Amino acid sequence: MIDRTGLAEFLRNRREALQPEDVGLPRGQRRRTNGLRREEVASLCHMSTDYYSRLERERGPQPSHRMLAAIAQGLHLSIDEHDHLFRLAGHSPPPRGTSNEHISPGLLRVLDRLADTPAEIVTELGETLRQSPMGVALTGDTTRYAGPARSAGYRWFTDPAARRFHAPAEHAFLTRMYAAGLRELVTLRGPDSRAARLTELLLARSEEFRRVWNDHEIGVRPHEVKHFVHPEVGALELNCQRLVDPGQAHSLMVYTAVPGSESHEKLQVLSVIGTQKLR
Repeated sequence: MIDRTGLAEFLRNRREALQPEDVGLPRGQRRRTNGLRREEVASLCHMSTDYYSRLERERGPQPSHRMLAAIAQGLHLSIDEHDHLFRLAGHSPPPRGTSNEHISPGLLRVLDRLADTPAEIVTELGETLRQSPMGVALTGDTTRYAGPARSAGYRWFTDPAARRFHAPAEHAFLTRMYAAGLRELVTLRGPDSRAARLTELLLARSEEFRRVWNDHEIGVRPHEVKHFVHPEVGALELNCQRLVDPGQAHSLMVYTAVPGSESHEKLQVLSVIGTQKLR
């Protein structure tokens, strides 16, 4: 059963504890509100201000799992606070572990400070949970996919368009890398895991995947330098740094270019193109 009073008080408390700079928002000059405004939280949670405001006023329908997950992420809740939110709303929290998609507040704070750098937070299956604006400018919005297609590895073998952002010379290596990485995950997570289910789908759909899967290759690690091909700025050589959250099996991927290089100049151009598209 939903605890409307407890839910409203918890939401107000967490909202008022957050400052704009904590979530990558400008503070502005005329801020009188303690913490964030309701409309700012609603925007972060991708919901209407009216819907969010009714929850803080102990009104409205019982929020769904999807809405609660969005609120927990928007308010940068810890995993314990995330579970508490679900229980206040009358739901059992999702099981913890590698399949949980709640991003830790620390990882979100780092991403929020990378507005001028291509970056993304991904699951161990290559599902994009969040991107920086420059990340979207580099590879498009990869959070829009649903079902198995959320996995970059699944798209690699089933959607030819997934390869257009990578230099052709890299394709054979990436094919081996995705297959080897998935094999390691199946061994690590077990036959009932999401990795195992994804493997079954790929074995049924892709002859190329079946071929490389049967090679039983392990330990094919990503190159530190990635070779992208962008439709507007052309070839890019970007270094990739990875920050891992072991508790959630999420990785923050940050892409940078050597200062003064041609790729660095192209990133500056891409930043302008991305800003224009957002407008």
